[in-house]
Amino acid sequence: MQGMKIRKVEAQEYDEVARVWMESWASVGLEPASDQLLAELRAHIDREIANGWSLYVADDAGQIAAMLALRLRDGYLDQLFVAPAYHGRGVGKMLLQFTRKNLPDEIWLRCASKNSKAWHWYEREGFVLEKEEPHPVHGLMMRYYRWKKGLNQ
Repeated sequence: MQGMKIRKVEAQEYDEVARVWMESWASVGLEPASDQLLAELRAHIDREIANGWSLYVADDAGQIAAMLALRLRDGYLDQLFVAPAYHGRGVGKMLLQFTRKNLPDEIWLRCASKNSKAWHWYEREGFVLEKEEPHPVHGLMMRYYRWKKGLNQ
């Protein structure tokens, strides 16, 4: 991943981050890409930044390759999405290493149950399934995972 760096996102990049998020979401079959989905994700970014998100991007020489949203106050890895053109190139692993540096003791996340590629990856990375239940806001079935330093590495 030579030349790739993780950095805080800049406000003028929110539209591009929403596009990367939507394309990745659509690429795993969760929902088709659409103008409506793009607008929803873009609005979601503003709401979550106001609610305490720390938002980062993987920057490949000016190209946004991925987005990472953490809520540091409670150890929550909220979003990790890699642009389809960067799938299989180690970007997700790089972002997870960055997350473990920022949340070194414990990380929790939820992952759409339909996104088996993602949850299988989290399991390979040492996350342990705690429960499966509908998301409290949109009702999509979610798998809840936790990683604790020293327990599941």
